[in-house]
Amino acid sequence: MISVSFFVVGFVVAAFEYGPLLQINEEAALAVALNDYLTSRSYLAGFCPSQADQKAFNLLHRPPDPHHVHALRWYKHIAALQLDLLPESSTKGKRVQPPWSPPAGTDVPRLTLYNSLTRAKEPFVPQCGNKVTWYSCGPTVYDASHMGHARSYISFDILRRTLKDYFKYDVLYCMNITDIDDKIIKRARQNHLLEQYKEKQPNAAQILQDVLSARGANLALTTDPDKKLMLERLDAAVTAALQPLQAAMEGKAAQEVVQPLAEVLLQNSKDLLSDWLDAQFGSQVLPPDVLTRVSEYVPEIVDFVKKVVSNGYGYESNGSVYFNTSKFDGCPHHSYAKLVPEAVGDQKALQEGEGDLSISADRLGEKKSQNDFALWKASKPGEPSWDSPWGKGRPGWHIECSAMAGSILGESMDIHGGGFDLRFPHHDNELAQSEAFFENDHWVRYFLHTGHLTIAGCKMSKSLKKFITIKDALAKNTARQLRLAFLMHSWKDTLDYSPNTMESAVQYEKFMNEFFLTVKDIMRAPTDITGRFEKWEAAEVELNNSFYERKSTVHEALCDNVDTRTAMEEMRVLVGQSNSYIASRKSAKLTPNRMLMESIAAYLTSILKVFGAIEGSEPIGFPVGQSQNVDLETTVMPYLSVLSNFREEVRKIARDKKVMELLQLCDVVRDDTLPELGVRLEDHEVVKLVDKETLLKEREEKEQVEEEKKRKKEEAAKKKQEQEMAKLAKMKLPPCEMFRSETDKYSKFDEMGFPTHDVEGKELSKGQAKKLRKLFDAQEKLHNDYLQMNQNGN
Repeated sequence: MISVSFFVVGFVVAAFEYGPLLQINEEAALAVALNDYLTSRSYLAGFCPSQADQKAFNLLHRPPDPHHVHALRWYKHIAALQLDLLPESSTKGKRVQPPWSPPAGTDVPRLTLYNSLTRAKEPFVPQCGNKVTWYSCGPTVYDASHMGHARSYISFDILRRTLKDYFKYDVLYCMNITDIDDKIIKRARQNHLLEQYKEKQPNAAQILQDVLSARGANLALTTDPDKKLMLERLDAAVTAALQPLQAAMEGKAAQEVVQPLAEVLLQNSKDLLSDWLDAQFGSQVLPPDVLTRVSEYVPEIVDFVKKVVSNGYGYESNGSVYFNTSKFDGCPHHSYAKLVPEAVGDQKALQEGEGDLSISADRLGEKKSQNDFALWKASKPGEPSWDSPWGKGRPGWHIECSAMAGSILGESMDIHGGGFDLRFPHHDNELAQSEAFFENDHWVRYFLHTGHLTIAGCKMSKSLKKFITIKDALAKNTARQLRLAFLMHSWKDTLDYSPNTMESAVQYEKFMNEFFLTVKDIMRAPTDITGRFEKWEAAEVELNNSFYERKSTVHEALCDNVDTRTAMEEMRVLVGQSNSYIASRKSAKLTPNRMLMESIAAYLTSILKVFGAIEGSEPIGFPVGQSQNVDLETTVMPYLSVLSNFREEVRKIARDKKVMELLQLCDVVRDDTLPELGVRLEDHEVVKLVDKETLLKEREEKEQVEEEKKRKKEEAAKKKQEQEMAKLAKMKLPPCEMFRSETDKYSKFDEMGFPTHDVEGKELSKGQAKKLRKLFDAQEKLHNDYLQMNQNGN
């Protein structure tokens, strides 16, 4: 009775004290609270667990974490008592599960992007789940597309592919083409006037006079030092064409001689145009999901301007409409020039943003403030125009992007991209007028700006004719090599386009390609299914650990503002470690682990595909051949393997039988015939399928190296021969004559021809005589050797 009463009292006390704990539903929180409760209390009231103990025990589905010491001991005690209360037959041989130690885990890196709106790396959080809306400023198609354009096109293509194919975002990518602009109108007018001029068929004298006048006027009106330097360089080319024409005219040459020279002068005084789209697709940039052209969006632009005006942020003046920056900036929920606030008031930048045809005195006088910019421009005679509530006119530059992006992506987009030089005034004006239209302060969440591009360290300028077209760049290097060069630099920093930069990209491509070809050769080696799963030794474990470390580092780099530069370097390190592993296995006469090599090569291929450096469906390496419908490697490799094996057997027989002609023929097949077909055949039956151009270039470089070796060898032999001839000439000289010719040093000699007095008639000192005696004795020995050689017939 006493024990029963004690149990009942214990239960009541326990139930009362456990009450608040039993209200906790979250298991981890219950364990913490339980541990705190039991710290200063006995684990049990009596010898049997109470109902409250039992209920608390049942709420825990596993033992508490080991660092909750009291809760864990209580849990084990209750579990043991439960087993003791069961019949003996049901508990015999059973044990309680030990506590499980869950992994602590590590912090997973999140994607951050450098946001020009904060000038810092910010965690990337799309507005609508996994969907990413993105608008990029495209080209103004008034002239040849150049490497400055490529800086943005390729860099944003890499960023877009990485977000889409690596981070698996659903990206809607919109880009514009500006085909209505002051630059386009001005260039079209210039081209039209030039064609009109040529149609008049001016004679040589007229061309000479007009070019001289134009040259002088341009130089006189130019004050910008960079532009003046450009005009001086252009002037040098024109002068080179002028001189023969002037000479021919002064010499009164025939018309058939003079007129072609005049045509050359005319040709040297104009610019060439090229097709932007051809250049863009030539650099393997993915086409946008939506491509907008300004000329197709004029009605939407007119409506956009009307809404900005009705919201109180725009005003009409003499047929044009301007954005009121003061009114906008004065609103508490708006701010003008979010990207470059320090540039507000920079009249030079603002006027460049308005365009050459919109900065005349009368146009500038139409604005309430010099900081205001055009939303709609009244057209002058000869300029393109559209109907509007304010009369005939055309869109301002900045409004074009706002209207087109707004019509596709709505009141707020995730990403807006463009070149660094567009931040002010273009992008700042875009932001202002769009937020004025939508009456919000978040038209763009993340503003990304690609870095400048320099040419061999010099700032690139299209207007100064200091640029390289994409077409010219693709004539020197492949689209893949251009992309690799961009990948090896940060997308937001300055990139220097130079021979050194491109050579680094070429060498990186070659380094990776050789690894891919080596792995393919390893995978082609015949084996059964068990041979594909060799036992892993310490070398394989070490390489695999490094493989996962490199993968983790690449991931961290891509999360860190899509740092492709670090990612590419980590991939290079991984290939270097893999090459060392392959070399050590082969030197030990062992086969490298096929599955490990395949995994590493497939991973590297997948990352390069994400970056757009590899197109096609090949699981490993760069594609071979031009056709996308034919797997050239799979088709021809069996035949090449047969040829390789046959050649190896022939070489063995030729070596054994010492048939040098056959060995030479085998070398011709390897060095001359197969490279023409894009096949590299290495000794020991290794076959690699490579682009024909690559192999021919390798052969040319090898021939140049051999030629250089031969040249150096011939120079060394010639030098040695000259040294021997000089030595022989010296040996011929008798010692009695070696000093007699030096009359500028000595005046008297003894009977053996040895000098005794200097040129001033003073007797030589003992020290001087001693030095000369050494030379005399050495020459005597040389001459005696020469005489001995003659006696022996040598």
